[in-house]
Amino acid sequence: MTKASGGQAKRKAAAKRPAGAAGISDEAAARLLDAAVRLGEKNGWDNVRLSAVAEEAGISLPDLRARYRDLNAVADAFFERALYAMLAARPRGFAVMTPRERIETLLLAWFESLTPHRRLAVQMLQSKLWLFHPHHWVPMVFDLSRLIQWLRDAAGLSAAGRRRQIEEIGLTSLFLAALAVWSRDETPDMEITRRFLSRRLVGAERIVTGLFSRPS
Repeated sequence: MTKASGGQAKRKAAAKRPAGAAGISDEAAARLLDAAVRLGEKNGWDNVRLSAVAEEAGISLPDLRARYRDLNAVADAFFERALYAMLAARPRGFAVMTPRERIETLLLAWFESLTPHRRLAVQMLQSKLWLFHPHHWVPMVFDLSRLIQWLRDAAGLSAAGRRRQIEEIGLTSLFLAALAVWSRDETPDMEITRRFLSRRLVGAERIVTGLFSRPS
């Protein structure tokens, strides 16, 4: 393997491993996240302890702290993986899809990436929204805003001014509604979530003319 091809392979591998809280994107961060997911699936997210995660991953507690400041940061990295999966969603014909079709494709990619751990993802969100965790609420708002901005960008929505605000409000409402549906969707291949997204997006086009029209 040449140096150029080796470097390219490393960059591709790094892109699949979202950085931890300290901005470190490495194999250890991925191993720690995978270990936390395994323990969460086994014991429930509220029962996961960082010392147990470090032991499960075979990594020292100080090295874990260098990557994740707390368990909430581990959850953030878990959802960051879904964002990467959404941004990587480029099926054949994506470029010629309508914006509505691209939005549907991207959102489904986000949900699909989390579906194998759907119950755990819901537990993570419930922990973030717990009454005694108000310090998590504001970061969640910014995380949601960031997700919507990436969704707009990846879908090719480039409106400005008032129309952009309408798009952002509409997409935020759509995502939160779909998230509520998905959190209870136990059907094969997320059938209920797929139908809900499709129906809501078609309805949005009909109600707000040109909301997701092609950018000029």
